Amino acid sequence: MIPTDDLSDPAVRALVNAINANDVAAFRAALSPGATMSDDGSDRDLTQWADKEIFSSHGHMDIESEEDDGRSLIARYSNDTWGAMRTRWHFTVDGGGKVSRFETGQA
Repeated sequence: MIPTDDLSDPAVRALVNAINANDVAAFRAALSPGATMSDDGSDRDLTQWADKEIFSSHGHMDIESEEDDGRSLIARYSNDTWGAMRTRWHFTVDGGGKVSRFETGQA
């Protein structure tokens, strides 16, 4: 596993650390205004998805690998709702160093 503090991209690192700390404020701060996301190929409302899949269910990412300068991850994602599963994540980072979009799904 890769320690989250060793992730290559600072914006991705900030978002993953916020998820693992269950820190809603830090999560929102790591996102650009109007950020979007998809789960298993379907666009979702980011706020509703994060509340359900991360914060109310104690989501946590254990990073297995990273590619694309740290913007593509394979992680073991777990939460109280679904248990643990192997997932892929791809992040788009804007010019201001914030995540403007992420796509996730089962790996």
